[in-house]
Amino acid sequence: MEFTFKRGIHPKDYKDYTRHEHINYLLPAAGSEIIFPLVMHLGAPCKPLVEKGQKVLVGQKIGDSDAFVCAPVHSSVSGIVKDIRPHLTVVGTVVESIIVENDGELAEHESIKSRDGYDDLSKEDILHIIREAGIVGLGGAGFPTHVKLSPPPDKKIDTVIINGCECEPYLTTDNRVMIEESDRIVTGLKIILKVIQGARGIIAVEDNKPHAVSSMRKACEDVPGIEVAAVKTKYPQGCEKQLVYAITKREVPSGGIPIDVGCIVNNVDTVIAIRRAIFRGRPLMRKVVTLSGGALRKPGNYKARIGTKLDDLVDLAGGFKENPEKIIVGGPLMGTAIFDTDVPIVKTTSGVLFFTKEEAYIPPERNCIRCGQCVEHCPTGLIPTELNADILKEDSEAFVRHNGLDCIECGSCSYICPAKRRLSQAIRTIRRVELAKQKNKEKAR
Repeated sequence: MEFTFKRGIHPKDYKDYTRHEHINYLLPAAGSEIIFPLVMHLGAPCKPLVEKGQKVLVGQKIGDSDAFVCAPVHSSVSGIVKDIRPHLTVVGTVVESIIVENDGELAEHESIKSRDGYDDLSKEDILHIIREAGIVGLGGAGFPTHVKLSPPPDKKIDTVIINGCECEPYLTTDNRVMIEESDRIVTGLKIILKVIQGARGIIAVEDNKPHAVSSMRKACEDVPGIEVAAVKTKYPQGCEKQLVYAITKREVPSGGIPIDVGCIVNNVDTVIAIRRAIFRGRPLMRKVVTLSGGALRKPGNYKARIGTKLDDLVDLAGGFKENPEKIIVGGPLMGTAIFDTDVPIVKTTSGVLFFTKEEAYIPPERNCIRCGQCVEHCPTGLIPTELNADILKEDSEAFVRHNGLDCIECGSCSYICPAKRRLSQAIRTIRRVELAKQKNKEKAR
C-alpha cells in the first residue's frame, strides 16, 4: 500500500540549512520582556489571572477561561508582571497580552510536580491534566488538545495518527524531535491510546526523513498497537485531510474533520508535551522553532521559552549576516509575512524564515494562460481559477457555492502557476472573511 494522497506538488525543500542541526536550548536573558498573548489557540480568549506588579513563577497559570474550547496560558519565566495591554502577535493581530520582566532566576511554581507514571490515571484524569497544561496542536492550528481527544459519543475513533510529515520547505523541528526524542513520542502516544481506547496508533513520517523513520521504528519495536508509516514525500502531506487519506484511504467530507471518518491527528511535539505534562507536571512553556534563511548567521533548531521576543531569539542565535528582505512566520507556502520582530514566540510558532533579497524575490503576476495546472495539483480538488474569478467579481456567494471554504490554504496553486497568479493569497483573504461571517451568524442564533 502506498501512503499518499491525490494531486499535490513537489517543491524544493530547502531543509539542508537545518536538517542536521541538533536542537539547542536558548534561555531569555535576565531583564528581558517576555510577552504572553492571551490567545495562542483556536477558541475562546483567556482572561488574565494576574495583576500588574505581581510576582509570577515558572509554570504558574496566568490566563484562563471557563470555556471548554480554550487552553490556559502559563508563565515560562519568573519575574514581575510589568503590564497587561494589547500587543502585536506573530500573525499580525493585536491581542491582550501579559508582559513579564524576566528576573533570570527561573524559580518554579509549586504546582509543578513529577509523577512516576500514568497507570493509575483515568481517562478523565489525563484529559484534565492535558487541559490544565494548556496543550494545543503544535503543528500550526493550535486547537486545544483536550477537546480533540474528547470526540462526541457518536464518533467512533479507531485510528490515532501522529503527524511527523513536516512537508513545508525549510522547517525541520519535527524531524529533529523524532530523531532526538523518539521514545518520548511513543510514550506520549501510549497515553493518548489510553484515552482513545481500542484505537491503533500510527506515526506518519515522510520518506525523505530516513533517520527519523529509523529512530521511530526502533522506538516502536515490541510496542503493540503502534506502527510507523513512511509516507510518500509530497506537499501538503502534513495537512490533516490529506494525511488521513494517505494512511486510511478515507476521505474527510466537505466541511468535515478527521473524527468524521474515525481518525484523530496530533503533531509529534504535541505528543511530547502530553508526556511532559503527565510525567513531569510541566505545562506547555517551550516551543521548538526552526530559524532559517540566508540572512541568518546561524540557522538551526532552537528550543525557546514561549513569550520570548523574536528579536531577542535571533540575537541569542547569532544575529543576522545581512538585513532580511522578508520575514515569514511558518513555512514559505502557508506562513505569514511580518513587518516587526518585536513579537513573541507562541505555542504555534513552528519556524521563522529570514530571506535575503534573492530568496524573497517573486516574479510579477501575469494574466492566466488557462493551463489548468492549479486544478491538476489542488490537493482538495478545487478549481482555483474559478474561485479567483468569483473574488475578482466580488461574488462571495459564488465563492462559497464553488466550495471555496474547503480550501486548506496550502499555496499549491500559487506555487505551480506559471503566470504566478496570487491565487492562494486572494482565496485566503475572502475565505477567512466568509468563515467569520458564518461564525457570527451561528453566534446570533
